[in-house]
Amino acid sequence: MDIVQQIAAEVLGRVLSGRNLNEVLADAVQEREFTAQERGALQDLCYGTLRYYGQLAAMLGALLNKPLTDERIRLLLLVALYQLHYSKAAKHAIVDHAVRLTKRTNPAAGGLVNAVLRNFLRRQEELVGVAALTEGSRYSYPQWWIDRLRGQYADKTEAVLVAGNSHPPMTLRVNMRRTAVESYLARLAEVGIAGETNNAQAIQLARPVGVEKLPGFFDGDVSVQDAGAQYAAGLLDVAQGMRVLDACAAPGGKTAHLLESCELELLALDKDAQRLERVRENLQRLGLQASLACGDAAEPAAWWDGRPFDRILADVPCSASGVVRRHPDIKWLRRDADIEGFARQQERILSALWPLLLPGGKLLYATCSVFGRENQQVVDAFLLQHKDAQQVTIQREGLINGQLLPNNRHDGFFYALLQKNS
Repeated sequence: MDIVQQIAAEVLGRVLSGRNLNEVLADAVQEREFTAQERGALQDLCYGTLRYYGQLAAMLGALLNKPLTDERIRLLLLVALYQLHYSKAAKHAIVDHAVRLTKRTNPAAGGLVNAVLRNFLRRQEELVGVAALTEGSRYSYPQWWIDRLRGQYADKTEAVLVAGNSHPPMTLRVNMRRTAVESYLARLAEVGIAGETNNAQAIQLARPVGVEKLPGFFDGDVSVQDAGAQYAAGLLDVAQGMRVLDACAAPGGKTAHLLESCELELLALDKDAQRLERVRENLQRLGLQASLACGDAAEPAAWWDGRPFDRILADVPCSASGVVRRHPDIKWLRRDADIEGFARQQERILSALWPLLLPGGKLLYATCSVFGRENQQVVDAFLLQHKDAQQVTIQREGLINGQLLPNNRHDGFFYALLQKNS
């Protein structure tokens, strides 16, 4: 356990210095041989510490007489505090492992680590109250994030924040070309996996499982995709034989869902060649066909063949604030000024793609953000500049003016359907 604690602290340090959590975790797993249990424990420590980083940092600050000069010890203490407060592991073992790790690199600090963690166990309830005194530590979000949400959602703000700190559900998209939802639920029950329907094609599992345990997964019967992300294919309103562009397509969940809906001439575009390979792999598993192109959606001249599209899905880069529970590092890596940068990028992509759409065609603008500056405000600015565009009213369960807020059934997304006037 002590090696898992050590690696978790190292991962935390790399993430807080600006690196992506998934990438750092993948590197850490490749560098050492871990058992499946150790990999699971490492992921829990990294995700959990980042999920509650604001609260943990506030409690640690209250336990110290002065700031720590050794960043490695601070990170190790944060991981240990997460374990003591949120895990079911033996308290004495957590403390002993942290002390032992500290003595390996800084023998003089072993007593400090021991004292801090044992003091936490004595004062745990009091320290939770101390952390609750400020919003940033109470909710474990940067204050600017909380302020943006409150400006938009008022009394719904707390629910959005709490949902962002919850464990995300594991949801499946049933491939309707191969099976039906009720049939697949029965197959899950046969192998002891509990689930329930979420929407027309979605099954939400009672608890996550490895994909290798899902009947028919490698044959293409189901895919893992959040229920909110599954809205896109239906909202785009595709029909047999249409020419469709999925811009910013990686990793390919929405691409595959569109192709499962009906026969399409579909181009999947992404500027990242490595991520585009994931689209190819997903399509191969599902037995689906599409053209793939590596290119920037904001620069069509480099990849477009001049043939217009009937439908365009513009699932644009964004802050990912609606999926923060799946990526808790986002809370600490994003800055308030980043939102304006994303909005400008989104405006460029939307304007660049619009000329590629046939008259009468539809473009679905999508983000996984809950910040209005990336969502309806981008659409409003676009409509002012493009008189041949109109926003089509969309009605789906949970969507309020196109915004889907995260809850126990789905992540947070925004959708706006735009039609080009003939």
